[in-house]
Amino acid sequence: MRAVVASLVLLAALPAMAAAQPEPQPYGTNDFGGFHDILPPGTDGSANLGELAAFLSGGTRPLHNDDQLDMYGDLVFKAPGLQASELERYFKDSTFGVQGEVERRYSPREDVTITRDSAFGVPHVYGATRDGAMFGLGYVAAEDRLFLMDALRNVGRARLSSFAGGAQGNRDFDKDQWSVAPYTEADLQRQVDAFVRFGPIGEQVRRDAANYVAGVNAYISEARADPSKMPGEYAAIGRPGGPDDWNERDIIATAALVGGIFGKGGGGELTHVRIQEALRKRFGRSRGDRLFRDFRAAEDPEAPTTVTGRRTFHYAVRPRRPRGKVIPDEGSLVDEPQVTGQTGSAAESRSASGARGPLDGILGGPAKLPGANSNALLVSGRESESGHPLAVFGPQTGYFAPQLLMEQDVHAPETEAGPAIDARGAAFAGTNLYVQLGHGRDYSWSATSAGQDIIDTYAVDLCEPDGSAPTLESEHYRYRGECLEMETLTRTNSWQPTVADGTPEGSETLVRKRTKLGLVAARGTVRGRPMAFTELRATYFHEIDSATGFLDFNTPDRMRNADDFMRAANKILYTFNWFYADDRDIAYFNSGANPVRPRGVDGDFPILARQAYEWRGFNPDLNTADITPQDEHPHVVNQSFLTSWNNKQARGYRGAAFNGFTSLYRSRPLDDRVRRGIRGSRKMTLVELIDAMADAGTVDLRGSHVLPWALKVIGRPSDPDLASAVNQLRAWAITGAHRRDRNRDGTYEHSDAIRIMDAWWPKLFRAVFEPVLGEEMMGFLGAANGFDDANRVHHIGSSFQGGWYGLVHKDLRAVLGRRVRGGYSREFCGRGNLRRCRAALLDSLQEAMRVQEAALYADPTCAEAGEPGDQDCLDRIEHSATGGITQPLIPWINRPTYQQVVEIQAHRPR
Repeated sequence: MRAVVASLVLLAALPAMAAAQPEPQPYGTNDFGGFHDILPPGTDGSANLGELAAFLSGGTRPLHNDDQLDMYGDLVFKAPGLQASELERYFKDSTFGVQGEVERRYSPREDVTITRDSAFGVPHVYGATRDGAMFGLGYVAAEDRLFLMDALRNVGRARLSSFAGGAQGNRDFDKDQWSVAPYTEADLQRQVDAFVRFGPIGEQVRRDAANYVAGVNAYISEARADPSKMPGEYAAIGRPGGPDDWNERDIIATAALVGGIFGKGGGGELTHVRIQEALRKRFGRSRGDRLFRDFRAAEDPEAPTTVTGRRTFHYAVRPRRPRGKVIPDEGSLVDEPQVTGQTGSAAESRSASGARGPLDGILGGPAKLPGANSNALLVSGRESESGHPLAVFGPQTGYFAPQLLMEQDVHAPETEAGPAIDARGAAFAGTNLYVQLGHGRDYSWSATSAGQDIIDTYAVDLCEPDGSAPTLESEHYRYRGECLEMETLTRTNSWQPTVADGTPEGSETLVRKRTKLGLVAARGTVRGRPMAFTELRATYFHEIDSATGFLDFNTPDRMRNADDFMRAANKILYTFNWFYADDRDIAYFNSGANPVRPRGVDGDFPILARQAYEWRGFNPDLNTADITPQDEHPHVVNQSFLTSWNNKQARGYRGAAFNGFTSLYRSRPLDDRVRRGIRGSRKMTLVELIDAMADAGTVDLRGSHVLPWALKVIGRPSDPDLASAVNQLRAWAITGAHRRDRNRDGTYEHSDAIRIMDAWWPKLFRAVFEPVLGEEMMGFLGAANGFDDANRVHHIGSSFQGGWYGLVHKDLRAVLGRRVRGGYSREFCGRGNLRRCRAALLDSLQEAMRVQEAALYADPTCAEAGEPGDQDCLDRIEHSATGGITQPLIPWINRPTYQQVVEIQAHRPR
């Protein structure tokens, strides 16, 4: 079988000389209508050296570099209040094919024709066969994103600093990636070769990948011969010859980056241990454990869910009598070192830097990549004015110039090369064999990150091969009766200063120890016995297995209804919430390689490394295990409406993040607006659903849902200054607590109230919790889940996902004597006394009013933009440069990066 597959791959990579050059289909062919989308700043993400020089010297941009930026950014000034006639001012038509004029038509191989529309430059790829379409997708990926793709495959291998320079952001990316997905080239090739185990569909993916790679390399070959096709950034980083050839391992490495950021959850067991230890130390074992469960918030009955009503789905439920649970000896845990051998600039302090260049810290560092910040709003046909379902949904993948996502429209008939493909939408550059988020002929789909727990921590006994007593420094561990040597994975990066990045010469080595039960994260003792604590991820060594699900999404014959959609989504191993709409149905499915834990095993804490406590069916050589069946994943069809903003999926489906799903989550503003839109006999229109998304997107969750309770506690102060502040805050909360400038005068409406809130929040939550918890405990909890998650400082757009909003929300209601489902084991504000709570909040508010605005809004990005200390500027979204061309800041709104707007009009025969 392996020889057969190898032959297919070889044939797939060759030009299909016998295939006739395909003729592009007319606009709307096989498209049942109702599709719009947006992806700022623009399709063109590549600039040659001349274009780069023209931009840096005079601001001249390549065509289609930013023609979606204002469309995206200006929606905040229009919605709510958008009219149906104005839809295409803010979202472009995404029907199959070219509407209007064709800007370019070309054929990089005889079996593929590519057209670019004149409006936005989107590539429309038509293959005579599937092989030609895949070749075309590789070619246009390199045409639009070559330098970015090169950067991403290097990040996926944890060697961005060697590729683009030693700026701290690059080195942080390397460290983060090596901690999550350290792979050798042999490891990557092993994943490529493993596709034979999927049978015919695996062979199809492998064949598709070979053609895709051939398309990328065809463009690279042309660029080496024609400087007008070579991205100018290569000269700036000292690589004028351009990139090395592409291979299938590069797809795996890029997928490892994307999946490691957006498609995993869990792995917080050692954090849980440290927090529980600190709580027990301060409050005693019994009270400390109760408080841990309060703050863990894994199953808060008030948490908003995507699947509503009483329907439950159970996963990772905490057992009453845990088996195999391990608690390290107090104070013994030590994190495993991950960086060694630092020289030159790597050995200097983080603040040391050389001359800055235009790519000083390409991608901006890990802080610019939000891990879970997408949203979705869907309304069923029975709640829609047209009778057809409505959908406004998309992923939040951060803001970059060019974007990590790229647009594509791809078509090919069914032939011996494989099934037909008809899809348009977006995909991550470098893994864009298939449209990953978009639409088919008469259906559309999208996703939000879910993050359920697919990572467990095991306590592995250390040993010595000669039988002597082990120590914490031992390099061997005991597994299933054998004393095995840990595998040491290293990545050495080195860099020189370049025009793009002036960081002085330096180097460092990244280290990760690997065992049969995952990667070593820490060491410590358990009742005096030295142990290593390893993290095992269900998707490790399975970075591209999910391609089989994406293949189905793109295949018309495999996507005829909601049931087909859920079967396809179930093939995706990463932790995502998937949404579907056609002309009659909406549907939701939560995907992920959810391992089946033995009865009694508590995934919240480290587990003793014994076979009885391993995942059921675990094969350490393949890193496979039994996973929960499709029916046990949260799913629903034709619920009245669906919303998701990375919130809790369903009752009983335990959250993985510490303090992740509390009573207050940012999806509540979405729920509030959709419920109002369909209340009673009301029906929603598509533009009203857009309004709901955009209106919720400028809400400050602290002001809309926590502030009203804080003001109830405070009442009406007698002090005139405090009374004035309270009145301003109350007026802001009543109007919805928005952070927006509708009249474009450069100042937020209710700017004084917003300034007070910004200064008050850090003091307010400390006033509520610190008298009980103490400063040290607050530090532990703040590190696990930051006290605030506003957009300020990082300029990444997505906000109010984390934070202590739900904890404050729940505690203040309890102190006021209101009904609280799933109340905490104690009250915090004023230690439960309303009078003392009121005094604490008033004192913190008075302290906040003394904070100087210049200090509150100090920010280097705004200073560089000529707006130092500006409130509005501090919120604005920055497109981090992934190349030499930058973009201006745009107004803040909490919404997806790529977004679809869908109201499908008809359907194929079912």
